[in-house]
Amino acid sequence: MSATGEVTDRRGRGRRIILWRHGQTLWNVERRFQGTTDVELTETGLAQARRAARLLASLGPDAIVSSDLRRAAHTAAELAVLTGLDVTRDEALRETYAGVWQGLTHEEIIARYGEEYAAWKRGEAVRRGGGELETEVADRAAPVVLRHAEKLPEDGTLVVVSHGGTIRTTIGRLLGLEARHWESLGGLSNCCWSVLGEGARGWRLLEHNAGTLPEPVLGDDD
Repeated sequence: MSATGEVTDRRGRGRRIILWRHGQTLWNVERRFQGTTDVELTETGLAQARRAARLLASLGPDAIVSSDLRRAAHTAAELAVLTGLDVTRDEALRETYAGVWQGLTHEEIIARYGEEYAAWKRGEAVRRGGGELETEVADRAAPVVLRHAEKLPEDGTLVVVSHGGTIRTTIGRLLGLEARHWESLGGLSNCCWSVLGEGARGWRLLEHNAGTLPEPVLGDDD
């Protein structure tokens, strides 16, 4: 759809993947690591999902796949209502498992696991809280995204509803970036999204942290 609201011709564009982060949760606001903890959306998060869904529906998605955690699944449901599409839920799209860090604020993690936290911030391969490596998250999530993308019609659009850390690692993997460079992609605000386009030499990053929502990035790894 063009800026004037007119529908544009999609032929020859190639497939697209929209990676959409879930709406706000209370733990996002409190800067608590959620990881795989199944935390609900706040009322603000639900409103974010509804606003963003209206924008994404205008792009004419062909399929929706989501993490099975409620904050992502309920975000995806708002787009499903507008498009009439079914949502396929897959636990492989969950956020990074962060072990004993889950439920702690960043300040609490620094106080208890300061060296591990500092190593992670330096870009070292760290099992935060004894959990998953970022490369392991990409190993489970990226193949799911690709499998669904391969089912798209020519020039089709897939919406993947997931989590900040999982989205970043998946984008890094699909772009062929080395893991140490994934952090350079930056975080996603709640209910904002990134777009990958299919090019002659693989996937390309067309947009990152797109959306019209004013909320800042909160807890982009949970």
